[in-house]
Amino acid sequence: MIPRALRLAASLSLLSAASCAFPATIALPTLSALFSTPAKVPHKITRPFRADARLAVLWVGHATVLLQMDDKLILTDPVFTSTIGQVSRRLVEPGIDVENVPRVDVALISHLHFDHLSLGSLSLLERKIGTLIVPQKGLVYVPDYPFESIELPTWSTWESGGLRVTAVPVQHSGFRYGIDRDWMDRSFTGYVIEYHGLTVYFGGDTAYNHDDVAATAARFPSIDLALLPIAPIQPRAHMEDRHVDPEEATRIFLELKARFFVPIHFDTFINSDDAPGDALAALRTAAAAHRLAAPTLQVLTQGEQRVLVPRPAGESRRGPEAQFQR
Repeated sequence: MIPRALRLAASLSLLSAASCAFPATIALPTLSALFSTPAKVPHKITRPFRADARLAVLWVGHATVLLQMDDKLILTDPVFTSTIGQVSRRLVEPGIDVENVPRVDVALISHLHFDHLSLGSLSLLERKIGTLIVPQKGLVYVPDYPFESIELPTWSTWESGGLRVTAVPVQHSGFRYGIDRDWMDRSFTGYVIEYHGLTVYFGGDTAYNHDDVAATAARFPSIDLALLPIAPIQPRAHMEDRHVDPEEATRIFLELKARFFVPIHFDTFINSDDAPGDALAALRTAAAAHRLAAPTLQVLTQGEQRVLVPRPAGESRRGPEAQFQR
């Protein structure tokens, strides 16, 4: 019988290679959270489609966001499982139950790490996804699901029914298991989503790279919403070439010249030495230094939905009522 501690060490080693940012060593107080029960999300939303919204965002947790742009729904990096890599347990349960996720027009995968490409979650959602978009070479890890699955290389665009998704450059890593590190060297991306004059930037997971941000800002000069990761932070020497900290995320937001900033990728899984609350506290410090405040900075809790661009008064009653039933 292999001792439990040895099994855990082996699992953590695998997760270090396969997750976004699981360091080879991790502080014991943080490690203890791997065995905790996820916190409950009170008053979960059961009908997330908003007839009164042009642009609405619901943070499910980590990099998972349910985004509404008029009558289109987009799901980013869907993770609904209780663990990633069967090791790192959620700190907070998903912000919406799978059965209440409406059919989405497109699901976006930013890269192939276990906490972003969750095959278990895609299986739970397989009847609810119209099209799955993954970065280049990503289809090698996507099973034969009933929905359409496509690869989108950097600066390529997918379009359907007026909804446009463009892959944009970020700085991260794209391998899944470590042994594929050499040939999965570009399998990571950010996305810009456009529909009916609305534009949303989804950063996925990235380090700060001025050239990447400047190139995206030049092509998309009118971004309404930036969904940006703000963690993991520590140990910084391990994280900085793949992950922004809150100050760097704020810098990206300012350089994109976006209207709203919704922080993601924090306080959902243990993947660093950060304690819950550290990233948000650092973000508030950075926001104060750059004089960002509501309504520009929109901090959501898991399960919270917020309308950022409301539909003009009375317009939600126009057209067939079925338009708003998903």
